[in-house]
Amino acid sequence: MLDQIKGLHHVTSMAEDARTNNQFFTNALGLRRVKKTVNFDAPDVYHLYYGDETGAPGTIMTYFPFPKMPQGRPGTGEVGTTVFSVPQGSLGFWSDRLNKLNVTGLKTEETFGEKRLNFGGPDGDGFALVEVKEDDRLPWTHGGISEDHAIRGFHSVAMRLRDDGATSELLRFMGYEVQEERDGVKRLTIPGGNGAHLVDLETMPNLSRALPGAGSVHHVAFAVENREKQLEVRKALMDTGYQVTPVIDRDYFWAIYFRTPGGILFEIATNEPGFNRDEDTAHLGEALKLPQQHQHMRALIEQHLQPLEA
Repeated sequence: MLDQIKGLHHVTSMAEDARTNNQFFTNALGLRRVKKTVNFDAPDVYHLYYGDETGAPGTIMTYFPFPKMPQGRPGTGEVGTTVFSVPQGSLGFWSDRLNKLNVTGLKTEETFGEKRLNFGGPDGDGFALVEVKEDDRLPWTHGGISEDHAIRGFHSVAMRLRDDGATSELLRFMGYEVQEERDGVKRLTIPGGNGAHLVDLETMPNLSRALPGAGSVHHVAFAVENREKQLEVRKALMDTGYQVTPVIDRDYFWAIYFRTPGGILFEIATNEPGFNRDEDTAHLGEALKLPQQHQHMRALIEQHLQPLEA
């Protein structure tokens, strides 16, 4: 069993409109845009990162906004819900706030003994806020939401599967332990994790397979401290039979990818070097940053990309 993985690093999804996406995460949810860059493989498409002040691993929601992309169809073989941690007693504030902003799908419930507010994103994305008693991660409070209510980072992700057996086995190999099972949901945790160390597996044998599109999670990334730990994980996964990519430099972290038995794309990402490698922390997410191989196309890219601020 591996011990290098400490929880979630980031979750990357797809959207249909960059400006709407930016407005939702920075205004409605009060997160900081920590990086404005482009898709490595499609430089005419943004890659937007939202999180806490520094974009700490375990707080980072990222998006590829593909203009006019059809909405995805929810189903199995995907991350169905991305869940954020908020302070105890704050769900009333969030319910009122999101209701006033006409956010859809608002529903309050209790799961695994935690109070939870489900809601939908602009593209039908599945989200939830969960009240957490002791989450000492510092929130970003310059987005108009006070520290008493502000999002701390990820709480968990929920994966929809026709059968959770192989994925559960993989996660246990990655260092997760089964914490509890309720109502067809298996919760796994990493002891001593980074605060974003929970994964829920939802078994839905009668649900059709998901069709990716706007509102779908593209991949979920797990955090390791550095490149040395990442290489150890890569070797262990390959020795177990997984087809893992070579290490890829993503400017702000190094990444490896592999497809899980349930069909979900996993990434293992390093905590280093971080989002301040090319911007001062005080000005994260303000300027358009381009991967080196796309710098020569800056004028064309800037002309093509939609302005994020109206």
